[in-house]
Amino acid sequence: MVFQRGNDLLQVVEFQHVKPGKGPAFVRTKLRNLRTTSIFEEKLRPSEKFEEVRVENRKMDYLYSEGDMLVVMDKETFDQIYIPSEMLGKQLELLAENEELTVAMNGEEPLSVDLPLTVVREITFCEPGVKGDTATGATKTATVEGGGKVNVPLFLNQGDRIKIDSRTFTYLERSKE
Repeated sequence: MVFQRGNDLLQVVEFQHVKPGKGPAFVRTKLRNLRTTSIFEEKLRPSEKFEEVRVENRKMDYLYSEGDMLVVMDKETFDQIYIPSEMLGKQLELLAENEELTVAMNGEEPLSVDLPLTVVREITFCEPGVKGDTATGATKTATVEGGGKVNVPLFLNQGDRIKIDSRTFTYLERSKE
């Protein structure tokens, strides 16, 4: 849920309804300011009123980078818009050209950008695995396209394509593509 307070657009990341032994109930929330990307915790009382903001998620294709801006194209209208690259945060290391992104829009203002939950990338660098080391479940650090670093099993080598969880940068499986 996204709501407006003053000039800030706030997104509820987590919430917990608390009924203490004494006093009225309240909701403990973790909120993200969509304009500054800061996350903070706050207690909200049931009597507080907020204006809910309509946020539309649009599928867009990433075309290229221009300085610290990303140029993306709306798949329906073919309009190109500029989005600050810091909206992606750490996910920027997994971004590849022609990647489909989900952009949350408030009218014509982009609020947040997300990669798909899983992405397939090629390993561009990793240390060679040692034969016989696979029984321990040990991992090594591998660099993938875009510069992201992911811990992968020892049997993977440079040139292999792997599926990665884009939120946590964790290895999921070897790609069949």
